[in-house]
Amino acid sequence: MTKTISPLAEARYRDSESSTFPLPTDPSNSLPSTLSTILSHRSCRAFLPFKLPEGTLETLITAAQSGSTSSLLQTWDVIAIQDPEHKSNIATLAADQDFIRQAPLFLVFCPNLRRLKNLSEQYGHQDSPVLDNMNMFIMSTVDSAIAAQNVAIAAESLGLGICYVGALRHNADEVCKLLNLPPLTWGVFGMAVGYPDTENRRSGRRIKPRLPMREVLHMERWNEEGQKDNVASYDKALGTFYEEESKFGRKAWGEFVAGRVASQAQGGWVNIRKVIEKQGFKLE
Repeated sequence: MTKTISPLAEARYRDSESSTFPLPTDPSNSLPSTLSTILSHRSCRAFLPFKLPEGTLETLITAAQSGSTSSLLQTWDVIAIQDPEHKSNIATLAADQDFIRQAPLFLVFCPNLRRLKNLSEQYGHQDSPVLDNMNMFIMSTVDSAIAAQNVAIAAESLGLGICYVGALRHNADEVCKLLNLPPLTWGVFGMAVGYPDTENRRSGRRIKPRLPMREVLHMERWNEEGQKDNVASYDKALGTFYEEESKFGRKAWGEFVAGRVASQAQGGWVNIRKVIEKQGFKLE
């Protein structure tokens, strides 16, 4: 009989079809610690008022720089924010989320093509048309995301909690000004890092379910067969999770998503392209 990879997979899916598969190692061995850390991820939105040990920031950035980077161009930078007042100002711009103020460390990940332009000029190339290409913009964004995910895994392996903050883009222009971001850089997202306040349900005490694996995994060709049933199954699993978290009255996931993408209220997101172009990205 096929066994589940671990209770962590069961918690991630709450769906027997998705979580019943063999551990791809010697059955006598336990789940590798790195894999256990990844499967245990949950977003933390409540932090304890404790400073991080010396060397933590440097360790996290080393992990970030150990991630893959396209063509070795290394098109990202990160700004570490620890000063309480500075962090509070960032929190205000990022939907005024208080957990950003609680966390001892807030990281802003910045796609960066400026370094490449500077080097191009340094070596006598006054024109750098490649930097105007949409692919380079995508590359720098992907590089930033890869670096950030390495930070997330490294932080959680140290017993810390993290939360990505896409709301940084709500006021993208103001963030650029506050952080003194030069042309060809911008703050694509942030990450709060700290010790989880496990007494607070916002710290992520349970693993939040994801869509069934059969909904996102396509074998050889794209196939949307069964999507309605898969989403309905997920609606049920996520609804049970919210009840366990005492979060009652939540819309089903499918209904929530449909409303989200149909909403006219985009806030500062509607201005993102203008901010990106203002920062010198040409997106050609």
